[in-house]
Amino acid sequence: MATAIQVEGVTRRFGAVEALCRVDLEVSAGERVALIGPSGCGKTTLLKVLGAQLAPDEGTVEVLGRNPLLLNERELRALRSALAFLPQDLGLVPNMRVIQNVVGGRFGKRSLWGALRDLILPGLEERRRIFALLGRVGIAEKMYDRVDSLSGGQQQRVAVARALFQEPEVLLADEPISAVDPARARQLLELLVGLCGEEELTLVVSMHQLELAREHFSRIVGLKEGRILFDREADALEAEEMRALYELETEV
Repeated sequence: MATAIQVEGVTRRFGAVEALCRVDLEVSAGERVALIGPSGCGKTTLLKVLGAQLAPDEGTVEVLGRNPLLLNERELRALRSALAFLPQDLGLVPNMRVIQNVVGGRFGKRSLWGALRDLILPGLEERRRIFALLGRVGIAEKMYDRVDSLSGGQQQRVAVARALFQEPEVLLADEPISAVDPARARQLLELLVGLCGEEELTLVVSMHQLELAREHFSRIVGLKEGRILFDREADALEAEEMRALYELETEV
């Protein structure tokens, strides 16, 4: 199976804080991987490195066979357009309509004038594709509603539709279920995993709900203090590893 992501010895610092320390990770094309760990363990930083949004201070990164540090501006833009990033805050524009937010998923593949035209008046084919995508996530009837009129769960579905409209090869999602109740979290994960399976996308999701990760992902990577504590098949995780992931290093 082809490799979608290859990370070797990656370290990333923010001032004196070492967010990632000598991280090694390989993800195959089409694989579903959950990054789990406590807040501040480096999950978001790792996702941004994988998404070519942050450069490592040390180590090497290859995504879809390309090293982001070796690319020119045009090549880097093309690589990023193949990597959909679903941020924790969703990145939606609240006072714009659903269709306008979804069409933004392809701005990286459009010229400035093409992006402006699509934003103001998407073509018939774009409108049909967006309606179909919104139908797949269960909110087709909200296509012309303002985003700030939607519930939190509906806004998450808009963000998923926008990511799919981008037609990526890899989808990176940062804590997509942190702001919803357990029932809706399970529904959203089922939707996300199911759609990525249908589209044959590589999926990497950060989260801290271990049981949900074990339900929906075949592979789980545990991060603690910027290091990978374990990298296991979901059904091979041991209780001692799970306890070690969340226990405090130093008692206060």
